[in-house]
Amino acid sequence: MRSRELGGDRGSVVAEFAVALPAVVVVVLLSVAALTVSAQQVRLQDAAADAARLAARGEDGERIHGAIGAGVPGARSTVSHEGDLVCVSATAPAHPVLPITLSARSCGLAGGW
Repeated sequence: MRSRELGGDRGSVVAEFAVALPAVVVVVLLSVAALTVSAQQVRLQDAAADAARLAARGEDGERIHGAIGAGVPGARSTVSHEGDLVCVSATAPAHPVLPITLSARSCGLAGGW
């Protein structure tokens, strides 16, 4: 009689696992994507800071934009002068699959060594 009672729940664990597994996979993928985008933002900010230092020292535009491109491939940058400051703004796609654009801005004192 006991085997009959247990037989009614047979396969329920597999069904619950089949329902839960896609949710777990989605959470893991979203977590990895968030970490990737965060790391990309940090690299873009670092590249913008390096480019701002180069621009403040009076380096040529090719070297300034090269610092951004070396830090984050595919990034674009603009240099602007705001009073005594030279500012570099950079934008880059977060990831080829994600439709997010990252941006960073950094400034340096013009003529600073």
